Amino acid sequence: MTDAPDIVLLERPEPGIAIVRLNRPDVRNALDLAIRKRLAEIFHSFTDDSDLRCVILTGDDRSFAAGADIADMSRISTVEMYLRHTERLWAAIGDCPLPVIAAVNGFALGGGLELAMHCDITVVGRSAKLGQPEVRVGIMPGAGGTQRLVRAVGKFRAMRMCLTGEIIEAPEAWEMGLVSALAEDDEVMSDALAMARTIARMPPIAVAQIKEVILHGMDAPLDAALALERKAVQLLFATQDKAEGMEAFLQKRKPNFTGQ
Repeated sequence: MTDAPDIVLLERPEPGIAIVRLNRPDVRNALDLAIRKRLAEIFHSFTDDSDLRCVILTGDDRSFAAGADIADMSRISTVEMYLRHTERLWAAIGDCPLPVIAAVNGFALGGGLELAMHCDITVVGRSAKLGQPEVRVGIMPGAGGTQRLVRAVGKFRAMRMCLTGEIIEAPEAWEMGLVSALAEDDEVMSDALAMARTIARMPPIAVAQIKEVILHGMDAPLDAALALERKAVQLLFATQDKAEGMEAFLQKRKPNFTGQ
């Protein structure tokens, strides 16, 4: 554990849902090493939490995360940067088996946008500002900003954002396909919670398989990805939730999914 766990707050507002909240408002939730380690600890803990169904990752009303902590990064050497192995910390979020929703208000810049892109769904306030401005301080995106961004919005838009460091408004990010849902600024969390509740009511094994197949299939050859999809569908026919879901549909009642 880190010495400052309050830099990230963990809330369980209702059964099946967790809210992970970045809590460095004085620096607009800038991502230093301590906050990344704490995030990794929390997300690793979700792996064996059988009661959890969906996670919301958020910041505050002013900022989701305004990027890496430049004061911290300006002091470290090449070897120190390498030895941090921050890719292992980021992987805890990207590899989380549960659906993760980013609820974004304010700034999601640099590492903040990369953090949002590690999530599965992004609910973004209309006044939010997003970008990869690393080039403006002499570096480049280093936590997936070039690779996840090009997969989300295509080569030409990714090149524009990364090479100019331009910060874009949420409506443009929506048009690019970088945003799952736009919300009024004061409704971002309520919309994210509503989506989390919907997911939490779904059969957990089916949800896990959908996430796994989408993530592993999107960069595979189409034939291999379709084979992965078929095997996942076949697996779900062995679950009790498949039987419950179809029986409930035929009986015109709400299903009671148990994750079995």
